[in-house]
Amino acid sequence: MNRYVIEQKFKSVAAFLIILILLPYIITVFVNGADAGDAGNGDLYVKVKVPDTEEADGLAEIRWTDYIAGILAEEISEDCEAETMKAQAVLIRTQIYRELEDSEDKILTESWLTREEMEEKWGAENYQEYHEKYIRAVEETDDTVIMYNDAYAWTPFHQSSNGMTRSAAEVLGSEEYPYIAVRECPLDKEADDEIGTFSYSYTEIQKLCRDFLVAEEDGEKAAQGYGFKDFEIKSCDSAGYVKELKIGNTVCTGDQFRDVLSLPSSAFSLSEDGEDRIKITTIGKGHGMGMSIWTADRMAEEGKTYEEIIAFFFEGTKLRNDIQETELL
Repeated sequence: MNRYVIEQKFKSVAAFLIILILLPYIITVFVNGADAGDAGNGDLYVKVKVPDTEEADGLAEIRWTDYIAGILAEEISEDCEAETMKAQAVLIRTQIYRELEDSEDKILTESWLTREEMEEKWGAENYQEYHEKYIRAVEETDDTVIMYNDAYAWTPFHQSSNGMTRSAAEVLGSEEYPYIAVRECPLDKEADDEIGTFSYSYTEIQKLCRDFLVAEEDGEKAAQGYGFKDFEIKSCDSAGYVKELKIGNTVCTGDQFRDVLSLPSSAFSLSEDGEDRIKITTIGKGHGMGMSIWTADRMAEEGKTYEEIIAFFFEGTKLRNDIQETELL
């Protein structure tokens, strides 16, 4: 057999093998379209509401992995441990699954950092390293979500507590989330900016709280103005956050007071600050429910995995990784 015939037979066999290898892909593309093979590689896109956008419908299509990583980058520091980031990625994914399950139009609303915003935040020299860190946290927890009684769990989080996280039953007055309970987090007291001090004039507070101070019976007290003697912390929850605060004849919640004054926490104390001002000292950053990012990061430093971190803050829940996002879209 001459050389030419041998070469032709060799080429024919090689071509046959290539076709055999590519055949499943060719069939998939023919049946489902060219993008079908990308879904397993994280190339799934979701519709996200974008405020102040040039798009006529106010929507953008974002790659699924980039969207979760962008939320993660907005909520947690690039200096956090890998296991902390993974835990936070699972909390975020669970929140999105809850949102998708309840959404008819499947349009997501959580804000996120774009790649351009990340580069601006970290600088071009650090962008690649930090971006990859967030992407890894998302990819290494792929499809993992938190479940409670066969439903997606509610997964709140905060930067640091006052030393104890709060019970959802106490805060919300509902037994719907028994897995969000008091957890001791003594290391939170070492968190950055754990203690905050704020000074307000009584006139400023009266103006900021006017929506619920209108409950004054005859309006005379509001007209007279307030002094330090008109403020009294009536009760705190079991974690030490203010539950009820009395201002004159009005009783509001500590969370209401925190929100209208933009305080970092509703774990606070009050003291006089001169004749016409009040000083508010806060402990912690955030609402105090669910996972404390600061304590989670300390646990990760000690070698705890993201699964152990989640189990600590959301006791009684289970992790699942067999529900894909494509089932919800």
